[in-house]
Amino acid sequence: MKKLLGLLFNSLITVGVLLGATASFAGDVSVYAAASLTDAISEIAKSYEAGHKAKIKASFASSGTLAKQIEAGAPVDIFISADTKWMNYLDSKGKIDQGSRVNLVGNSLVLIAPKGRAFEVRLEKGFDLAKIFEGKLCTGQTESVPVGIYAKEALSRLGWWDAIQSRIVGTDDVRAALVLVERGECAAGIVYATDAKISDKVETIGTFPESSHSPILYPAALVTQSLQAKEFFDYLKTSSAVFARYGFRVAAD
Repeated sequence: MKKLLGLLFNSLITVGVLLGATASFAGDVSVYAAASLTDAISEIAKSYEAGHKAKIKASFASSGTLAKQIEAGAPVDIFISADTKWMNYLDSKGKIDQGSRVNLVGNSLVLIAPKGRAFEVRLEKGFDLAKIFEGKLCTGQTESVPVGIYAKEALSRLGWWDAIQSRIVGTDDVRAALVLVERGECAAGIVYATDAKISDKVETIGTFPESSHSPILYPAALVTQSLQAKEFFDYLKTSSAVFARYGFRVAAD
C-alpha cells in the first residue's frame, strides 16, 4: 500500500511538473516570416515582449520554405509571406484562418551592386543590361522564392531575361542573395529595397518600375486561434511606424 501511495505521489509530482512546464510556455507565439522581414519583425517582437507576458519565437526563411513546413504540420501561430502565391497556397490547403488574412506591408524591387562597383543603368525597355556589367546577378530562385519570381517578371517585361538568364545565381532567400553581392561574389543583385537599405556594403543602382512586376505585398494570417497569437497579430497591424523605418510601405488591404 505504501509503495502504491508512493507511486501515486510521484505521478502527481510528474503531472504537476508537466503542467507547470506547459504553463510556462503558454504565452509563446510562433511566427514564420519572410526573410526580408527579419529586422522589422525582430524589433517589433522585442517591443511587444517588453510589455506583455509572451515570448515571440520568430523564424525567417523563404516564404515557400516556410509554407511547406506549415503544410507539413509545423507548430506555427502566424505566417507572413513575401508574396500572395504562398499564402494562397496555404489557403488552398486549409492551413490558415482565411478571415484573419491582411496585406501587412508592401515593398519595392531594386538593382544593387557591391559598394564602390556601381554602374549606370536605365531600367527601361531597350537598355541592354547584360552588356553593361560582367559577372553574375544574384537574386532568389526564380521559380520558388518571391524575390526571384518578381525579378524574373521584371527582367522579362523589360526584355532582358533571355540575355541574362544564364548568369543568374538563384539563392534560397533574399538575404542570401544580398550577402553574395556584399561579398562581391555577384556583380549585381535584385533584392527588395528594404534589404538594400540595411546594408552598407551595397549600392542601390535603380528601382524597378512597379509596372514591370506584380505588386510586392506581404500577406499575413493566423494559423492558430491562440489568444496570445491574436493579440500579437493585432500588434503587428499597428506597427506601421516600425515597418516604415525599415523601408516598407503600408499596404492597402
